[in-house]
Amino acid sequence: MKIGKATVPESAICTSDDETIVVRGADLARDLIGRVSFTDYFWLLVTGERPNAMQSRVLDATLVAIAEHGLVPSVQAARMTLAAAPDALQGAVAAGILGCGSVILGASETAGRLLLRIDALARDKALSLDDAASEVVRELRAAKQAIPGYGHPLHKDRDPRVARLFAVAAEAGTPGRFVALAEAVEKVLPGLTQRDLRLNVSAAIPAVLLDVGFPAEALRGVPILARCAGLIGHLTEELARPIGFALSYQATREQRYTGALPSGVTIKSSS
Repeated sequence: MKIGKATVPESAICTSDDETIVVRGADLARDLIGRVSFTDYFWLLVTGERPNAMQSRVLDATLVAIAEHGLVPSVQAARMTLAAAPDALQGAVAAGILGCGSVILGASETAGRLLLRIDALARDKALSLDDAASEVVRELRAAKQAIPGYGHPLHKDRDPRVARLFAVAAEAGTPGRFVALAEAVEKVLPGLTQRDLRLNVSAAIPAVLLDVGFPAEALRGVPILARCAGLIGHLTEELARPIGFALSYQATREQRYTGALPSGVTIKSSS
């Protein structure tokens, strides 16, 4: 990320005076509240333009697809944070979002970059999608890098969310090029990796979003925004039926100490 040379802070997103609040060129109270969905508002905030029906439907589907993911590490971190500080919901949500990285939530951005790389190669060298996918996968394999968005610890066949997102995209009338690119990678993977790695939701999300013109720079923001909703659901349940300390007890019960002990000291352990 480059450090800008601006000496005066400027923003095209929002301004206000004592009577009016303007967001992306629209009067918030008159033009937006009660007139646009939150999904459409998110698109407007990110891009500066209102989405068309196709863009709105696809973005909304991706947000629904990724909002909830069970007791993954980020959710456990949020629940345990709230258990320790039940008056700080914002801190617990932040604890969960801080876990957004290459494994959880951030994989959509990485997979999107992969699809964009394959697309650029196919266009520059006039290659078929399969050939371009094969070339990039070989490069990743040679560099001992993982193929983001493929394979899942639970869904050995295709992640069920993939088919639904692709169906929504097709129903909405998207161009489908990035969906085709994602499927091309899936097609060539077995021959190049000797593993049948299927598409998961982390590749499906950028595929359908890039097909409708969503900015690549904001791809990670989609699962972050969606997961905020899921975290708030978990934290509301945590306040009513707390399990945060139970999660920490589980870890403690299974813990095995593997370090050194002082001379003459013996620690009793149930493990």
